[in-house]
Amino acid sequence: MATTDQPTSDLIMIAYDGTENADRAIDYAGRFLAGRRAVVVTAWETGSHQTARLSSLSGGMQTMVGVSVDTEVDELLRIEAATLNDRGVQRARACGMEADGRLAEVDSTVWGALVDAADELAVDVLVTGTRGASGLKALLHSSVAEAVLKHCRRPVLVVPARCTADATAAARS
Repeated sequence: MATTDQPTSDLIMIAYDGTENADRAIDYAGRFLAGRRAVVVTAWETGSHQTARLSSLSGGMQTMVGVSVDTEVDELLRIEAATLNDRGVQRARACGMEADGRLAEVDSTVWGALVDAADELAVDVLVTGTRGASGLKALLHSSVAEAVLKHCRRPVLVVPARCTADATAAARS
């Protein structure tokens, strides 16, 4: 007997940022989840959000005097994200998924936008790639995949950066 907590939509969500790691995540999702409905989600930030994030990363040491972020800039950033998302949708379709695209505007964090999108869409599984950073680089740059895994209340398929073309070929045979 099915409970109300069990997924019923047969919908997967693929986080897509246009990187090689995101492409690899789509390829793996296509291999293991082909034939499923998929939504490729690209998180995007407005110009003012990017400026605030960069200012906080610098420790607030640099003031942004006279910086005005125009709505035209935001529209260009949204169009750039939509173009990137279209690439991900096409790749997902080429991998055998019935895919659509969606943009998720970042309010606070990229991982938060992705988790919120997964909840809004009521997806069965969220697929994401990872950079595979380690050491100092990992300390300086938070991992979106790690935060999604920590905070998402849905199953998450994380495709590590160390998955090589050889591993992909082995998985297909």
